[in-house]
Amino acid sequence: MSFSRLTAVIIALAAGLAIVAADEANARAGGSSSFGSRGTRTYTAPPATNTAPKAAPIEKSMTQKGGAPTAAQSPQSPQASRFGGWRGILMGGLIAAAFASMFGFGALASVVGFLLQFALVAGVIYLVVSFIRSRNQPALARAPVRGAGGSPPGDMLSRQPLASNGTASASAATLTIGQSDLDSFERLLGEIQTAYGREDVDKLGAMTTPEMLSYFSRDLSDNAKQGVRNEISDVKLLQGDLSEAWREDGSDYATVAMRFSLVDATVDRATGKVVSGDRTRPTEATELWTFRRDDRARADGWQLSAIQQAA
Repeated sequence: MSFSRLTAVIIALAAGLAIVAADEANARAGGSSSFGSRGTRTYTAPPATNTAPKAAPIEKSMTQKGGAPTAAQSPQSPQASRFGGWRGILMGGLIAAAFASMFGFGALASVVGFLLQFALVAGVIYLVVSFIRSRNQPALARAPVRGAGGSPPGDMLSRQPLASNGTASASAATLTIGQSDLDSFERLLGEIQTAYGREDVDKLGAMTTPEMLSYFSRDLSDNAKQGVRNEISDVKLLQGDLSEAWREDGSDYATVAMRFSLVDATVDRATGKVVSGDRTRPTEATELWTFRRDDRARADGWQLSAIQQAA
């Protein structure tokens, strides 16, 4: 095995161990990630609350970010350097190959010439593929940029509020949340965590959106492959307040900041030995949970649609 390949393998294994360690340290439903969907507000930060002054942005979601590619993102837009990056390397290879052909340097030149000829062939293939791709994407090049003058690429995430979409602002309406709704959110917090610890996928499916169920199911499957499982119990809401509630496209949404405690341990499936966490000592966490209630399935009530970590 070459040194470079061995190095890549070591880095990959180290990254994998780091991920496993992070998952074990945050084994509850939600862990340390922020994921799910909040409708048109998925990529908009929830308003601050006493419980959670700031929320981490959504990292994984099936909701696509709105807007067309900016000038820096569009593959058709002019580049700062027409032959930057890999193109620069390949074009440099083409030029060097021409010089090597003209001024040979013995055996060393033969080796270098072979490498440069390979770069020449790779460069031609790359340029041809790039040309074909550019011919097949005319619609993307003409996509308009929202807003006057568009948004800089680094600002797309923070500028995805409802105000950036004229139709979204008109369709969304403030929603009144009553005490019965708050009681439901507290109940779902405990039941979802407990069902996750019991690996009860059917019960999780009744209390979460299909997207959230897919994330939870994947996490439970990963635990099974690693030969571990979570034991979660004694979930208690310590503090909570409503961040925002609104209605859009036939669905109600409510984002609630919650600080809660729970007993959470990761144990070996075969031996029952604690791998991480504690079976007796509770830990605390602060998260923002977004619940959704769909008019088409009103009988299902509120379902968890997103989890964000307090930042």
